[in-house]
Amino acid sequence: MLRRLSTALLFASLLAPLPAAFSPAAAAAAAPATPVSLSAQDQAVVAKVEEYLNGITTLQSKFLQVAPNGRQATGTFYLWRPGRMRLEYDRPLKDFIVADGSFVFYWDGEMRQQSSAPIGSTLADFILRKTIRLSGDVTVTDVYQAPGVIEVTLLETKDAGKGSLTLVFEDRPFQLRKWRVLDAQGLTTEVALMNPRTDVTFDREMFYFKEPARGSDFGRNN
Repeated sequence: MLRRLSTALLFASLLAPLPAAFSPAAAAAAAPATPVSLSAQDQAVVAKVEEYLNGITTLQSKFLQVAPNGRQATGTFYLWRPGRMRLEYDRPLKDFIVADGSFVFYWDGEMRQQSSAPIGSTLADFILRKTIRLSGDVTVTDVYQAPGVIEVTLLETKDAGKGSLTLVFEDRPFQLRKWRVLDAQGLTTEVALMNPRTDVTFDREMFYFKEPARGSDFGRNN
C-alpha cells in the first residue's frame, strides 16, 4: 500500500494541478514568485540548461523514485518532446503515467482507476513544451553548482504556492540525471535517472492512454 501511495504522490506533485486552495498552507503561499537576481554566471548556466533541454527530442531511462517517506520504486521513463512522456513502474506495481500532448493521465493499477489533468496546468509542462524558456511564466529561484553537479530550481511565476521543480544535471558530460519536486505541502519526491539514452525511437501509440485489460500491465503491447 505504501509503495502504491508513493506513485500517487509523484503524480500529485509533478503532474496534477495544485490549486491555491489545495491546503490552508498552500492558500497562504499562493502568490507571484519573488523576482530573483541571478549573477552573470548563473544566467550562463540557465542558458546552458535551456539549450540542453531544447536539444532533447527523445529520452529513455530507468529511474529510481524516492518518496517523501523514504519508500523507493523503480521503473522506466520515456520522453518524446514536445508534449509526450511516460513513466512505467516495475512489478509488482502496475501504475503508469502518460502524457499525450494535451493531457497527463495517471493509472492506479491496484484500484484500476484513472486520473487526468491538462498538461498546461502541471509542473510537467516546464519540460514538455516545444520551446523551453526558463523565464516569463517560469521563474528560476536558485542555481546551485558543486564539482560535477548543477541544480536549477523552477516554479510557476504567477503561483509560487504550487510547488517547485529542481532539475539536477551531471556536468561532464552535461546531462539530466534527476529531478526533485517540492509540493505545496512541503513534501519532496525525487526521481533519479539511471543510464539515460537520447535519440531513441518510440512507437507513438505508447504515449496515448489506454486502460489496461485485466491481467496486462500498462495498456500497450510490451
